[in-house]
Amino acid sequence: MNQITLIRKTLQPLLGWHGARVNFLALFLVALFRVKSVNLTQLAAGFLSTAKLESNYKRLQRFLGKFELDYGTLAQVVVGLMEIPQPWVLSLDRTTWEFGHCVHNILMLGVVHNGVAFPLFWWMLDKKGNSNTDERIDLLEEFFQVFPEVKVDYLTADREFLGQDWLGYLLEQGFCEFRIRIRESDKLEDGRQCLKAKVVFSSLAVGQRQVLRHRRQVWGHWVYVSALRLEDGKLLIVVTNHRPHRAIADYGKRWAIETLFGCLKTRGFCLESTHLKDPERLSRMIALLSIALCWAFRTGEWLAEQKMIPVKKHGRKARSIFRYGFDHLRQILLNLELFIDEFFHVLHFLSCT
Repeated sequence: MNQITLIRKTLQPLLGWHGARVNFLALFLVALFRVKSVNLTQLAAGFLSTAKLESNYKRLQRFLGKFELDYGTLAQVVVGLMEIPQPWVLSLDRTTWEFGHCVHNILMLGVVHNGVAFPLFWWMLDKKGNSNTDERIDLLEEFFQVFPEVKVDYLTADREFLGQDWLGYLLEQGFCEFRIRIRESDKLEDGRQCLKAKVVFSSLAVGQRQVLRHRRQVWGHWVYVSALRLEDGKLLIVVTNHRPHRAIADYGKRWAIETLFGCLKTRGFCLESTHLKDPERLSRMIALLSIALCWAFRTGEWLAEQKMIPVKKHGRKARSIFRYGFDHLRQILLNLELFIDEFFHVLHFLSCT
């Protein structure tokens, strides 16, 4: 039984896809780690298949162009593979890049685990610039439809995700707490006076933080406000509906979604090299990469348990857990005959059992 067949048999119970589709996914995953790129020409060359290069390329095009994915099921697969404990921390953000005259603008919701936000739902925005309130609400509604019973600790989001209607929705629905950064120029009102946030926290020295005792009105809604003076002199100001003394520390987990974007792009799968222009095709590619991300990360977690990642003099690890697993899988899949025992071990991480 060859390696592609073994991967297919491992993935089949998770996805419930037709056998040919699961077989394609197995070929894709192996090729992805072998060629270290999502460029379709390179992926086609990396398929462990006796088919011609042109046939592999057309197979990639057919899947990305026609296969109807159930993104809710895929989100459940991601959570199952990663075994993420509750309550969850959600991170909402947007990433964008240009390919020629085509602008890819993606709004994404991820669940934070071990320093990375694993992608659950994403929308391909057909415009440049920020998302609007309706798009954010629809994304959260989709999440809670698929995970109606899940316990969420809080939602984190950057300064882009502001506005009266958006804050109003979060406060009224009560789905979860939130930790959202606001701008220094945003105004805080206490019922007597209205001042810019940078004025309210102007006395803070670098490294100092402050939690306002009473709620302030921001964008027409009463919220708690906390602030920290960063090393570059700027202010990190976070609004929340509960537990304001935790707001600054909790907000720090937002960075996990930036780490995700790095894994998907230049520090990992080189998503920008797809040269795909159609949003639906790109969305299906991200779905495939989500599974690959889980495989690499689970492998990296296991490796780190066996041998800790060295810490450099500047205090940061020599490489990330994702990269630890990514490189290990790449070595195995480039030299399958030499690492057959290791292959059987990492195969386990593509299973929820």
